[in-house]
Amino acid sequence: MRIEYHRTLIADTVRNEAFFRALKSVIEPGKTVVADIGAGTGLLGLMASNLGAKEVFLFEAAEVAGVATQVLKANKAKRCHLIPCHSTEFDDKLAADVIVSETLGNYALEENIIATLVDARSRFLKPGGAVIPSRIEQYVAPVVTPRIDQELRAWERIGHGLDLGPAQTMTLNNAYVRLLKRSELLDDGASATLWDSIDLARETRAKRKGQAEWPLAKPATIYGFAVWWTAGLRPGISLSTAPSAPRTHWEQLYFPLATPIEAKSHDQVGIELRSNSSEEAGTHLAWTAIHRNAQGTVLKRQAHDLDKGYLP
Repeated sequence: MRIEYHRTLIADTVRNEAFFRALKSVIEPGKTVVADIGAGTGLLGLMASNLGAKEVFLFEAAEVAGVATQVLKANKAKRCHLIPCHSTEFDDKLAADVIVSETLGNYALEENIIATLVDARSRFLKPGGAVIPSRIEQYVAPVVTPRIDQELRAWERIGHGLDLGPAQTMTLNNAYVRLLKRSELLDDGASATLWDSIDLARETRAKRKGQAEWPLAKPATIYGFAVWWTAGLRPGISLSTAPSAPRTHWEQLYFPLATPIEAKSHDQVGIELRSNSSEEAGTHLAWTAIHRNAQGTVLKRQAHDLDKGYLP
């Protein structure tokens, strides 16, 4: 286990304060029972306890559970119960008023938050109970600057008469965690489009798909697409990984294109996105870019699949 990852979580004050406010809004001192799923070092569970929760059950399957045990002891957290397993493996009865789960990745669903909450809602949550976060919305925007594209095309610049094209193809079938600026996006990010909306109090489908399209008012070169998310924790309380949002430890995802799209005025550029996440198979991502002319005729389609970028 590397403690450094957990230090970055603790250092993320934007994240911490948003979850604190969300917990404060639902905890009734002396009455509320909280289940913290994916507890890490125990921060959110301790917050709930300090806010007066009647009991807090902290689920953590990774080695960091040992650290959480020591942290709870150091804080004399008598109403906190650490359960060192994944919540889906817990067979005893539990009746929680609140389920909180900060199992969000740079790609929102990569830690299987939907499947985890489906199980927890059905077995642990009291009728009318609260789920934090309650919503996830995923956004996409075209990237119109070549900074990351040039970085990824190093295989093409090797020279010496060598062709490393197969490796280049694999590189362009990967998604990349990168920090993007608004100025690198089409219309400075104003044209970002919602491609997926998830109600975590109801949703059961881990397979996601969506699309977005942009009619261009002027010529533009599209090098790839940026994807980010906004998580609604409670009404009026949210977290976002958007380039325009307060900085967190999360960053955006960059989806490359095999060939940049040279679009003319009134052309249309679109993207179709698909994902599937599971504990057993990990996260699979695929994206297809479509370039149409002003009359709607498809000029080119570019299909990419994360599995094609995987090196066994």
